Amino acid sequence: MVLTKEYRVCMPLTVEEYKIGQLYMIARHSLEQSEEGEGVEVVENKPCEDPVHGKGQYTEKHIHLSSRLPYWIQAICPRVFYVIEKSWNYYPYTLTEYTCSFIPKLNVLIKTKYEDNSGSTENCLDLTEDELKVRTVDHLDIAFDEVSAKHYKKEEDPKLFKSEKTNRGPLIEGWRETDKPIMCSYKVVHASFEVWGLQTKVEDFIQRGIREILLLGHRQAFAWVDEWHGMTLEDVRAYERQKQAETNEKIHNTSGGSNAAAGDGDID
Repeated sequence: MVLTKEYRVCMPLTVEEYKIGQLYMIARHSLEQSEEGEGVEVVENKPCEDPVHGKGQYTEKHIHLSSRLPYWIQAICPRVFYVIEKSWNYYPYTLTEYTCSFIPKLNVLIKTKYEDNSGSTENCLDLTEDELKVRTVDHLDIAFDEVSAKHYKKEEDPKLFKSEKTNRGPLIEGWRETDKPIMCSYKVVHASFEVWGLQTKVEDFIQRGIREILLLGHRQAFAWVDEWHGMTLEDVRAYERQKQAETNEKIHNTSGGSNAAAGDGDID
């Protein structure tokens, strides 16, 4: 059975603003989370087109994370391990898939849509009746839900941060009901790992990891707003290319990183 969760993450931004903020945040976050031989390697980044959603951007990334996995997953994975992330960004709609060639029964599919509201749309991603029956909804609060201690930075705390460019923040209790502008990221995550004895444990681990990444990434997008606000799409694409080159260099800075790129598995 596929574990299905819907995350709703509000931010004091507009959907149009976040088009830039999302690209900036992902590029910078990927660089900051990468170390020698581990992290996010960008394999492909090119325009794409869909008959329903129109023009967009396709990216493929290899996420090298062997040492970051819990011991019970490391035990069944090779030392050189990566997950493959494929993403189709037709903003304000995106589709992201995670697979691993070493573990063919692992699949994570994330459908995302952004709207200018506080998370009030009950079926934003048009789930079927059967999907709605098994869906659970988790409202994330970027200010008052805590990230893990290893990810916490005082300067990225929305309860303390005030933007000089937009005059937004700090966020106070109840901000999602009072602050303007307000937008929401609706993310439906289907996670499946069909291996007897490990399915529930791995699917729960995946969902907890995704929740942490979503909380951290959206906090950073707001806390970094003064860095990206005012950028054009061309500006942020140039920044993205620069950071991707730096990230890839970091990944390949050891022989282990080079070997990983030659043949194994990835998450965003």
